[in-house]
Amino acid sequence: MINVIVTGASGKIGGRIISLMQDKAAGLRLAAAVDKKGLPAVGRDAGEIAGCGHLGIPIVHPINIALPLGDVVIDFTEPSGTMEILPEVAKAKKAIVIGTTGFSKRETDRVRDFAKRIPCVLSPNMSVGVNLVFKLLADAARVTGDDYDIEIVEVHHRFKKDAPSGTALKMAQVVAEALKRDLDKVGVYARKGVIGERKKFEIGIQSLRAGDVVGEHTVIFAGPGERIEITHRAHSRDNFARGALLAARWIVGRPPGLYDMMDVLGLK
Repeated sequence: MINVIVTGASGKIGGRIISLMQDKAAGLRLAAAVDKKGLPAVGRDAGEIAGCGHLGIPIVHPINIALPLGDVVIDFTEPSGTMEILPEVAKAKKAIVIGTTGFSKRETDRVRDFAKRIPCVLSPNMSVGVNLVFKLLADAARVTGDDYDIEIVEVHHRFKKDAPSGTALKMAQVVAEALKRDLDKVGVYARKGVIGERKKFEIGIQSLRAGDVVGEHTVIFAGPGERIEITHRAHSRDNFARGALLAARWIVGRPPGLYDMMDVLGLK
């Protein structure tokens, strides 16, 4: 049995991870739950907060209290929260699965540095389906080449804080790498006014925020006389939670390094 520490335990995905872990066949056990100082959930039972009944495991802060109890940390918080716990996780030599999104380049580089000391899965989207789409996008980009215009449209609920989504950015990176383009130079994130014709090598990434949409991503390859659309729609946050649990089982016992869900799923 693998002992799991969940950070962001009172969040939507944190709660679903805790609930799904109650299926003992999963081979995972909730060892501890952690959340941000000052939140009303701190001190309360993690199972009751998650809606799966009393578990006898209180949500605690800081993570140092929890680290001796677990084999792996699953982190769905926010960039500042991840940056706060990473030094402690590395010091304790624990594995970590990071589903937090919205990292700056500097923060991503810090994760990369810590991954030299501990095994780390970092993925903007833990869904099995989305990671399969990443592979399909790379193939589609290589086949269609420079003759097709590429646009990415993502839709999320009105409460999402970062834009574009981490998944949309990853999709753009996958396509750019397949086409040997520098996303920093060809990415276009907004259009307004008289902007002139679309440049040949642009990769457009547009964000919509509305209602309670869990997550929807469409990549358009528009070429001469035809259009190809590859779409993934998430109907439930359970997709992300299940992927995180899969990653937690996979990462324990691995050597230090930075991995992603493509590694977990054997898609590389």
